[in-house]
Amino acid sequence: MEELDIEQNKPEEEIQYTENEIVTLDWKEHIRLRAGMYIGKLGDGSGDGDGIYMLLKEVLDNTVDEFSMGFGKQVIVDVTETTVTVRDYGRGIPLGKLIDAASRINTGGKYGSKAFKKTGGLNGVGIKAVNALSTSFIIQSVRDGEMKRAVFACGELVEETPVVSTDEPNGTFVQFTPDPTIFKGYFYREEFIVPIIRNYTFVNTGLAIIYNGKRYISRNGLKDLIEANMTNEPLYPIIHLKGEDIEVAITHANQYGEEYYSFANGQHTTQGGTHLTAFKEAVSRTMKEFYNKNFEYSDIRNGMVAAISIKVEEPVFESQTKIKLDSRDVGPDGPTVAKFIGDFIKKELDNYLHRNLEVADVILKKIQDSERERKARAGVTKIARERAKKVNMNNKKLLDCRVHLNDARGDEEKKLASSIFLTEGDSAAGSITKIRNVETQAVFSLRGKPLNSYGLTQKVVYENEEFNLLQAALNIEDGIDGLRYNNVIIATDADVDGMHIRLLLLTFFLQFFPDLVKKGHVYVLQTPLFRVRNKKTTRRMGSAKGKDKDNQEDTYYCYTDEERIRAIERLGTNAEITRFKGLGEISPEEFRGFIGPDIRLDRVTLRREDSLDELLAFYMGKNTGERQNFIIDNLVVEDDSQIS
Repeated sequence: MEELDIEQNKPEEEIQYTENEIVTLDWKEHIRLRAGMYIGKLGDGSGDGDGIYMLLKEVLDNTVDEFSMGFGKQVIVDVTETTVTVRDYGRGIPLGKLIDAASRINTGGKYGSKAFKKTGGLNGVGIKAVNALSTSFIIQSVRDGEMKRAVFACGELVEETPVVSTDEPNGTFVQFTPDPTIFKGYFYREEFIVPIIRNYTFVNTGLAIIYNGKRYISRNGLKDLIEANMTNEPLYPIIHLKGEDIEVAITHANQYGEEYYSFANGQHTTQGGTHLTAFKEAVSRTMKEFYNKNFEYSDIRNGMVAAISIKVEEPVFESQTKIKLDSRDVGPDGPTVAKFIGDFIKKELDNYLHRNLEVADVILKKIQDSERERKARAGVTKIARERAKKVNMNNKKLLDCRVHLNDARGDEEKKLASSIFLTEGDSAAGSITKIRNVETQAVFSLRGKPLNSYGLTQKVVYENEEFNLLQAALNIEDGIDGLRYNNVIIATDADVDGMHIRLLLLTFFLQFFPDLVKKGHVYVLQTPLFRVRNKKTTRRMGSAKGKDKDNQEDTYYCYTDEERIRAIERLGTNAEITRFKGLGEISPEEFRGFIGPDIRLDRVTLRREDSLDELLAFYMGKNTGERQNFIIDNLVVEDDSQIS
């Protein structure tokens, strides 16, 4: 890897460190100052990992905990662009402790309490973080015909009502509006809320969540989850196994890689943890022993789509965002997580395979096919690995960053921000390289158009130098567990060639690493199509490069025709319009705004209705005539009459 040519920070002798520098923050000040520590990435709601969705989850966690303890089978959730309202029908917070539960840090009913045995929230932080980070936070509890209500603003109590009688059913009501000074320009998006809601119903069979008037419920748990998320048809009926505090669902599809969904105490552990590691090991070992053949685990799991949900006492998560389980034991007096899962899988999966020999035969064929393909590419794999290793020692294609996904332990914001830009050509790479954030942003420069990999075997990943080096840079040869960057950003020109390169890269990822897309790691960088500026201001300032950056009110970067038209209307006859044809035409100073805090990214997604095989066959296959007709029918002719 190329070393970063960055001057190290040096201590300044003038800086004093005295008693005056030692400060004590109250609970809400600390949360507001270090929001990322509590909820991860802040964001504006344009990504599913943004903090406003974590605030929603923190409130929902409490309602789901009530359901898991046998109280309240329905939750009502209403979300506008800026405000969330949640009403559950559980036991309700004890009225005398309502204010403490919402505003006193490390205060809650889940510290060794028998009222909550195996729940997700145990630190007494979540609801307080929502309170501190909201300009308006209302909490109301009903218990046995009595009700109490409290209103907060940025964590400060502004109104408290006495206990009154009511006919309302038991439960808790919470309404909050995130602080726009922290979540700048945010608004809630349904496309990210619905998966959160559905996941809660999948791991809590029988729980009904009414979201903005629509009812979500699951009767088959993780089996429903797998069916909802698969984009290829399963090779055999989904194996669905349930036990006390554990549930799993397993199948295979004709696809590369492994696809897992893991949950612990109702939390969607997107980064896995001890339970997912144990599950993968146990499934591989059980199948290997069942067939009594010396299969490699990678062949057994290739194409596998599976989900696991477990419950443990006093769960330990890697951070407050609860996306990775660190628990080693299922409880103080119970077995280890690995033994608990291993024993369950060994018994239940082995029994299932013996009882369903036709399914066992399909799995055997899939494993053997994977083994044959791996052996067929073995010859080129060793050579390719060595070549990638050598090239990476002084890789001019990759300009790395300081922080990688697996190296930023404990820093949620840096983990989530770690990105790699895949650019076409040296000019675009040069612009991004000069102004990127070297702490979290890497650049990989493509040479020309990648190979169309549709219909090819994984052998091409190693034979094709471009793909081989890209795979090595991302560190995904053995699966995405080793992914070095949370965000893989395709940054190509906004022209026909750029679009073609984008499709070729997406084909590569969808063919060989579909879980990279399904886990939400792949994005397309949106760069402006037009720059509209005041030509009078431009002439007055002279032609010195980059000087118009001091007159932002006279320069508009437009990503759509609608934005271009609005900018022209603002500037009138003085409008000067430039059409950006390629990223190389955009100066580094201009690029600074496009990959900084205001970066615009379109996440690449796959839905159940997007049949992956059909999708790739249509757009990247050999049906030239059919595709040509589609392009002609959907052709949009650009009007260049107003572009200078």
